[in-house]
This record gives sequence, structure tokens and C-alpha cells, in this order.
Amino acid sequence: MKKLSLLCSAALAISMFSCKKNNDSSSPNNGNDGATMTAFMQAHGPRFESFTIDAGAGAVITSSKGIKYTIPGGAFVTQAGVSVTGSVTIAVKEINSAGDMLLADRPTLTGDGRMLVSYGEIFVTAAQNNQNLQLKKDSSVKVQIPAKPINGQEVPMWSGDSSTSLTLSGYDYLNTAVSVTVQTPVRKGIVWDQLSAGYAFFNSANGSLDFRLDSLAKWRNCDAILSNSGSKTTVLGYFNSHFNSATATDYSGDQPTLLFFKPQGQNTLIKFYDIILNATGTHQGFISYQASIPVGMQGTFLAMTTLNGKFYADMKDVTIAAPSGSNNYTTLSFDPQEVSESAMISLILQLNTK
Repeated sequence: MKKLSLLCSAALAISMFSCKKNNDSSSPNNGNDGATMTAFMQAHGPRFESFTIDAGAGAVITSSKGIKYTIPGGAFVTQAGVSVTGSVTIAVKEINSAGDMLLADRPTLTGDGRMLVSYGEIFVTAAQNNQNLQLKKDSSVKVQIPAKPINGQEVPMWSGDSSTSLTLSGYDYLNTAVSVTVQTPVRKGIVWDQLSAGYAFFNSANGSLDFRLDSLAKWRNCDAILSNSGSKTTVLGYFNSHFNSATATDYSGDQPTLLFFKPQGQNTLIKFYDIILNATGTHQGFISYQASIPVGMQGTFLAMTTLNGKFYADMKDVTIAAPSGSNNYTTLSFDPQEVSESAMISLILQLNTK
């Protein structure tokens, strides 16, 4: 479990713990710079694609990105476990590029800081008459993602958690012990945990990675761990300008300043989400996991900020340097300059070809 700190009124004694919950929710726009960044990413990010099928007959559907879903007849039940017939709406959200990973806030980093190479992230729902459905026990949806031949012929599957549930404990107006559970997005965007028995297998006949979904409304990611031999360093990303100080104090998920790293030639996106503590001036910024970034790795950083309603960005191609002297860390500096919304989108999409 992960412990978080919240600033609460002095009248309320608070303790908290967290547990993960799978969802695909986002924070509402509340008019501040963080919400402006969130609204920007939502407006330009990947969207759901919907299909209508006959639940009794089943169907094979193919998304606009070429991902095929084979749904058997009689696969769905209501939340109460009643079998479903008739028309059902299938909705899929798919992420298979660095730009979409950034805009959807779904970077490819494990909970313990390892880099992942993604072959596709998907989120699938089924509904009838606006009521969410479940897959029947022992039923599954076959998924086929177009892919080039894979070394070893198999790729691990990952489950994604995108929110944290916080339990606040205290006392009410009658001095009775109470607890309240609230949800908040995780700052890292999503936490990828490897499924203990889940793998996608390369199908040479179809040129696809095949796997099965045994549940709905949960992020699933078909990813290989990026192998990085050699020495690693901790990277500190300093902002020489336009670091929004609200980033260090807002744990709602609406971060006005963001820093991403795209390793060269890999379908991988790393989000730097840990804030450099007690930083002032040009030392404000983000820090990587300790000793997690390979020395000599080439890639592209994109620093993004919303400040007073304006957008700022700095894109930088780098080679990760070894620590200097006796230091155990490597530093990089960014100087975001004002850009238009369309220019910001252009920079994000450039990551797809880096």
C-alpha cells in the first residue's frame, strides 16, 4: 500500500491508506492551470470507438487501428449475473503510439520503475440500455493486435490501475469515529502490474499478437520489458523557467507542469512524476526513479506547462550522460517557451517518429 499526504483542517485528525481501483475516469476541469492541461489532453487524446453487436450471436469486430475482437455468443451477463441477449454496445479505447500515451496519460512504466515497450494498450466495455455488462464466467474475448514477429514469440500482459482510493479517518460532529473513502487519479498516470498468468502469443499466420480478455472495463497492456544492460543513473530535470509551482502541491491528478521521455526507436513513454523536493528557482522540476535511466540511452524529452492559462513547451533530443564527478545523478535543464495549442499538439505527435 502507498501512503499519501493531504493537507486537512486542524480539527480533523486524519490517517489514510491507498488501494488501487481500475477505472478510466478523469478529473473535471475546475478552472485552474492543472485542469487546463487535463482538458487539453482530453480534447486531443484517443477516444472510444463503438460497435453494436447481437449478444446472442456474438461477433467479430475490427477497430480503425486494425485490432480485431472476437466475441463469442452468450458472453455477457448483467451485474446481477443474468444472461444477456439482444443488442449490446461494445466500446474500445486503444493506445499504440507515444503521442496517444502522453495525451491519455498512459505511459509505459511499471510500478517499480522498469521501462516497457508497448504493442498496444486497450480498454473495453460492453453495455445494454446504459447498463454496464460483465463477461460470463469462463467466457473471454479474443484480441488480435497487428505486430511484427516477436523474439520468443510471447509478450507479457499487464493490468492497469489509474486511480487510488483514499480512506480518511477522523471524527464527526458528535465525536464519533468515522471514515470517508474518496478516489483520486495516480500522479504517474497509471500503474502497470504484470498479470501472473497472462501472455500474448505471436500468431505467424495472421501477423498478430493474440491474447484473451477475461474481464471488461480494465486497462490491459501487451508489453515487453525493455532490456537495458550497463550502468544506470538517476535523472533530474530542472526547469529554468515556467515551472508551475502548483504541480508540487496538487495531488488531484491535474498537473500543470509535465515531463516525458521517449527512448529513441522504442514504442515507450516515460513520465517523470516525482517532484524535486525543497527546490527553488531553476532547480524546480522532476526526478526519475533512482538509478533507472540507462547511461548512453538516446531519446527525446518533452517538457510541458500551463501557466496563467498559457501553454509552454520545450522538446530536447538527448543522450543520457554519466554522472559528473562524485555525483550519483545526471541533470538536464529545460526552458519551456510559449506555444499555441496547435503547436503543442504538433510537438506531442513528433514523439511518434522519434
